[in-house]
Amino acid sequence: MLLVIDVGNTNIVMGIYDGDKLLRNWRIRTEHNTTEDEFNVLANGLFTTGGINSADIEKTIISSVVPPLVIILDSFCRKYLGHEPHWVDAKSYPDMPIISGNPSEVGADRIVNAVGAYEKYKTSLIIIDFGTATTFDAISEKGEYLGGSISPGIMIAAEALFQKASKLPRVEIFVPPDKAIGTDTASCMKSGIIFGYAGLIDGMVTRMKSEMGTNPKVIATGGLARLMFNVATTIEVVEPGLTLEGLRIISMRL
Repeated sequence: MLLVIDVGNTNIVMGIYDGDKLLRNWRIRTEHNTTEDEFNVLANGLFTTGGINSADIEKTIISSVVPPLVIILDSFCRKYLGHEPHWVDAKSYPDMPIISGNPSEVGADRIVNAVGAYEKYKTSLIIIDFGTATTFDAISEKGEYLGGSISPGIMIAAEALFQKASKLPRVEIFVPPDKAIGTDTASCMKSGIIFGYAGLIDGMVTRMKSEMGTNPKVIATGGLARLMFNVATTIEVVEPGLTLEGLRIISMRL
């Protein structure tokens, strides 16, 4: 079996594959100060409740944007799984050339998403990942990684608004508002955040399509992808398992 792990700034997503079948997957909080032993207790608990025997895990592949966790997860794999993990970087998947300025600066999560999406659709793509940051990635019809953009994540923006404006409360943003014109403070904030980000998404997609000179398929992934799919007009499909699938595909070339 294959263990795939994507380490984000807010959450860690893990999955277990048997061949091309995803058996189990989990989302846990990213804890920067954990140890390999503490991570093993958590992971082993998840494996046990999911009916997974850790002794059956033969290979591990990890994408990470959190440097402090590299040593921890490397130690976890060596100590408890008995093998060295593969870490995704710009050289992990030669079939997808990275033709942006400095390939080493492209986040591992963005590479993984690009591979997973292109291998499924085999066409030009714009991939939007709603994580701690909201990232946009452009893929050519030939499967080349062209580059992209990064904006503050929705949750970061909402929290910053609450912290910096003393009279504004925290608001629930997991359900879109009924209309753009709010009638009280909470509904005004909710509208501004959710519809405002929908405008950001649609505006960025329009600009990227113009620069790409094609009509790429627009895919969304990440924790708030389904929410934004319901309010943005340019998102065509939501792929919640895109990152894990990209990790699996890359692992097949190792």
